[in-house]
Amino acid sequence: MAANTTTTSSALSMKLLVDTKARRVLFAEASKDVVDFLFSLLSLPVGTAVKLLGKEAMVGSVGRLYASVEKLDATYVQAGAAKDALLHPTVFSAAVSNQSSLLGLPPPPSPQLPQPKTFYRCNSECNSDDYMDYGYGSRSRGTCHSCRGYITDAYGTTCTSCGGQMTIQLTLLPSAGSGGQVAAKAAAVVSGKGFVQGIVTYTVMDDLTVTPMSSISSITQLNTFAVKDLAALQEKTVQLGYNEGLEILKASLQSRTVLTDVFLPQKPPSNA
Repeated sequence: MAANTTTTSSALSMKLLVDTKARRVLFAEASKDVVDFLFSLLSLPVGTAVKLLGKEAMVGSVGRLYASVEKLDATYVQAGAAKDALLHPTVFSAAVSNQSSLLGLPPPPSPQLPQPKTFYRCNSECNSDDYMDYGYGSRSRGTCHSCRGYITDAYGTTCTSCGGQMTIQLTLLPSAGSGGQVAAKAAAVVSGKGFVQGIVTYTVMDDLTVTPMSSISSITQLNTFAVKDLAALQEKTVQLGYNEGLEILKASLQSRTVLTDVFLPQKPPSNA
């Protein structure tokens, strides 16, 4: 169950239809962004596991999610998106997959990274062709050239080679794998258009079966659940942020009542 989670304005939300008597989620009304998140679970190596083991061999709800993508009509798939990307995903290296937040959901706040230090070199302008006069007729060739081998993070430090002041600021160039490029790649992924079309709202069942929503399908679902007391049904809006996403991923591998397990309070133990 998702507990003590912190939501932000960037978190997603969906509406649950809850049977308060049976203490279960019947189904949820979800937007394109929520469905994109659910389907993107299959872009993890989990999708490869489903492919290798088979849908029916999965203990939890991931097999149902896999079947939902298989059955989804092309009308609801974004132009340029391919089902094979989810049904037969490429397994990325850990170095790539662990650099972005979970499936594009807003990550928890991270501490502010310290600013890089500023470094300085000697302000001597001589070069290796100059001669330095040390008195008593002693002259040395190229002595100040060795100044270039020293840097400091304290402005004005005395150069140990020539005795000059180290006041020339240096520019530190980032490496090819620095955080700036990683952040740019992550932003490019998050800003993508997703997988499904936003022309309709979607129904997400407790076991993560996903279908386009219609009024007829909602009535059919109520009949399927044999709901007799409509007064026991309650609508509940829940937030879907980073922590809830982790809980859904975990529950989908263990249970076929994912939404109930994550979003409804646990039933209090009965007194024997």
